[in-house]
Amino acid sequence: MRDDRLVQRFDSVAGDLVSGIAVRATIVSHEPWGVMAEVLGHESVGASADARYIDSPSGSSRALTAEYPPVGEQVDAVVLEIERYDPPAWIRLTTCAADLRELRWPCGCCGQPTNLSPGGDGVTVDVRSSEGPGCASFAAHRSCLAERLDPEFPGDRARVNAVGRVQPPYPPTGN
Repeated sequence: MRDDRLVQRFDSVAGDLVSGIAVRATIVSHEPWGVMAEVLGHESVGASADARYIDSPSGSSRALTAEYPPVGEQVDAVVLEIERYDPPAWIRLTTCAADLRELRWPCGCCGQPTNLSPGGDGVTVDVRSSEGPGCASFAAHRSCLAERLDPEFPGDRARVNAVGRVQPPYPPTGN
C-alpha cells in the first residue's frame, strides 16, 4: 500500500544557496574551532566557518583565535556547503581570500578540483528522496556529470551544461 502523506521537510531551508555563492555574514561568536555566524537573509539557519577557512595573517594553516573576525563584524564569505542530511540544516562558510576569488572543491565523480564560483566548471548536485527528508550534496564538473548520464537522454545532458548559465534554449526532447 502506498503512503503519499506529505513528509515534513527541513531540507529545503536556504534552498537559494549553493556551494560557491558569495554571501555576507555577521560573526556572532568565537569558538575554539572557528566562528559562529549568521548569513544575511538566512538568519534562521545556523552557520559557521572552521578556523582553517579563515585567513591567518600569522601564516598558520588555521586562523588563531586572536585572528578571528570580531564578534558583530559583517564579513564577505562564500558558501562551502549546506548540510541538509540530518536536521537542522547548517551552512558552512569560508572567508579565505583565495576562496572568495575562486572556490575549488573536489569533484564527486573524478576527484579532481572543480571551480564552484560563478563562471566556473562545477555544479552542486543535490540528492533527495520522496521517502523522507534529507539531502546529500556533492560537487561535480559539469562535464563529468553530463558524461555519466544516459546518452539516450540528451536533454538531461544539455540541462546539466546549461543550468545557471545564459544560453539559447536547448532542443525539446520530451524528457
